[in-house]
Amino acid sequence: METGCPARRTRRGHRSPGGSTPTALRLRWSYSCCLWLGSCGERDGPAVNELPVGRRVAQWRVRRNMTQQQFADRLGKSKSWVDKVERGVRRLERVSNLREIAETLRIDVEVLLAARPTRPAPVATGVDGIRTALACYHLPGSTRPPNFEEVRARLDHAEQCYQHARYPALLALLPGLLDAAREAHAARPGATDALLVSVYALIALVLVKVDQGELAWLAADRGMAAALATHDPRMAAVATVSLSQALRSRGRRRSALDAALAAADRIGAPRFGAESSVSASLRGTLLLQAALAAAGGGDERGARQALDQATEIARRVGADGGGADCGAGSGSSEGRGGAGSGGGGFSGAGFGGAGFSGAGFSGAGFSGGGFGRAAVEAARVVADAALGDVATATRRHERLVAGDEWRWLPPEHRAAYLLDVARAHALAGDLLRAGRTLLDAERTAHSEVHHRPAVRKLVAVVSRSADAPAGLAQLAATLRVG
Repeated sequence: METGCPARRTRRGHRSPGGSTPTALRLRWSYSCCLWLGSCGERDGPAVNELPVGRRVAQWRVRRNMTQQQFADRLGKSKSWVDKVERGVRRLERVSNLREIAETLRIDVEVLLAARPTRPAPVATGVDGIRTALACYHLPGSTRPPNFEEVRARLDHAEQCYQHARYPALLALLPGLLDAAREAHAARPGATDALLVSVYALIALVLVKVDQGELAWLAADRGMAAALATHDPRMAAVATVSLSQALRSRGRRRSALDAALAAADRIGAPRFGAESSVSASLRGTLLLQAALAAAGGGDERGARQALDQATEIARRVGADGGGADCGAGSGSSEGRGGAGSGGGGFSGAGFGGAGFSGAGFSGAGFSGGGFGRAAVEAARVVADAALGDVATATRRHERLVAGDEWRWLPPEHRAAYLLDVARAHALAGDLLRAGRTLLDAERTAHSEVHHRPAVRKLVAVVSRSADAPAGLAQLAATLRVG
């Protein structure tokens, strides 16, 4: 009898000549798994992990020597109900149903789900690499001059990783990118200011995502110092977005509010046109930061004022055809940094604590491309929830996700925003909606849920509820929480 992985066999047990695992491409992860059981011979059917939940229920029922009628009697259900579940006609929508079935079969819910915990991503290793890079104050001499276009291309790639919430990969890229940006800035100061500010800003944003607020604050402060040295209000605005995020992640909402408003004032009253719409978009982004900081601190009047101003700017910018939620506008020409006001917009102080939203603005940088009406509406939802008006927040959320502009926001932005909505539902006691929204966030950007430590706590709380959707039990098992 042959041994080995059955997935490598062809007809009559012969092995295929080999195969290659698909490579992870720029905009999506590709995974290849070999699912098999035991030591092998030819399999009579699919591996357990490939079976639908209903088929697993049937297998375990048979193992327990129960007929469908006996099983139904113990559950207090009809035989027809059990038959439909086992055939996959009826889905098990609630965690309470899964738990009841698992208890009757005398197995754990995780066994019923056949959850396969994923290998922990190297987030901690990436954070250590960034910490080491930030602690390096003397650049080693280089044998060749920096390739500026290559560094900008690397920044563009890093921004794409952020926009698609590929945090482990991004954390691995950033230490080398920071070293390269610093070398480029030393070789051509002035011409590469925007590049260096953008790298520091991106580092701060991703560190907020993985709950490294103090280190994020350090990176944001470095970027702010570099931006202020240029005396360019737009560059200061880019650096201030990440600084505000880092401050709010540490609960310093008042400082975040003051910094955002001061940077918005430096830009001045918005004027509209091809080039001035960039400044207007940056000002709008800063006003959203100010609004979220104010809402997190219970300042309803300040939050509403900032949101109303941002709404008007978004309307005018959209009318001019610039920056209306056009997603990634990183650009590679000199003077257009890329990541600066990008990503992470709402992360940090959300409401009632740490919040999740990354608000997106990903890739906005000096092009202002991530600001628009959908971003403003998302901020209004988060602010309403922070101020305790969950009913209004829910209505706004439903209108937002039904609109076309919602889809223009980057996956990171949408998934992080959905996490804040899930938290709002949980705080309001609607754990069914909270669970469904968590699963929507996972489908939108996998890493936004799986690689953010704060999300694990929310999943653990919601998954314990009998009202939580069945899929959330599997997510909790994968994350090993609950």
